[in-house]
Amino acid sequence: MTLTGKKILVFGVLTENSMGFQIAKSVQERGGDVIVANAPGRPSSIMGRIVGRLPKPPIACLSADITEDDDLAALAKGVGEHWDSLDGVVHAVAFAPSDALGGNFMNTPFESVSMAMHVSAFSLKSLTAHVLPLLEKAERASVVSLTFNATVAWPVYDWMGPTKAALEATNRYLARDLGPMGIRVNAVDSGPITTMAGKSIPGFESLAEAWPERAPLGWDTADASPVADAVAFLLSEDARAITGQVLHVDGGFSALGA
Repeated sequence: MTLTGKKILVFGVLTENSMGFQIAKSVQERGGDVIVANAPGRPSSIMGRIVGRLPKPPIACLSADITEDDDLAALAKGVGEHWDSLDGVVHAVAFAPSDALGGNFMNTPFESVSMAMHVSAFSLKSLTAHVLPLLEKAERASVVSLTFNATVAWPVYDWMGPTKAALEATNRYLARDLGPMGIRVNAVDSGPITTMAGKSIPGFESLAEAWPERAPLGWDTADASPVADAVAFLLSEDARAITGQVLHVDGGFSALGA
């Protein structure tokens, strides 16, 4: 599998153990070039420091509020200043207010649910729509997002569960609409990884601890590379006939009933 010559935008690069960083690293290791992006302010500042640990410097470090159309338009313009086409986009973004997590499902106000949905699900459509003119100029392009199995209810995950279900549905509808343009849209369902986002979920440790015991292949919550490599596969020509799918990269956990 190679990504030589591929131009990939990775939105959601933060710390070295973040999924966005590991995906950017995997893309570069396979010969691709990356532009990295994150939210303005502290996330962008952290990203600017951490990208020095990538195998090679990114083409650019950009920032945008993924819930603001003006910011996303500026992001697309910034990408266009470096590249005249775009082979892939990675959406590694998720957020929910604290009152939408940790066992508070029945008491979460709509305002918090709305924010979680906007940042974590609707933004996949928004980001894709703003860079679509660049994706259309590629011979074949790919959009990949990250999910956490939304077919079942999880302890402590609360409103992020319905939010990921919305993300997975958005993935399918984008695949329907963009397929005729030669653009694939897929999601990767990851087992729990000890990222900053994961650690922000109250009770995350108890959920993650059960995974290595139940997954047939085992699972290392500190190792994001299997997930990052699967994303790289979906960005590659090897996945040219795959779209609208959720690829489970969880050590086989989702295959078991009990």
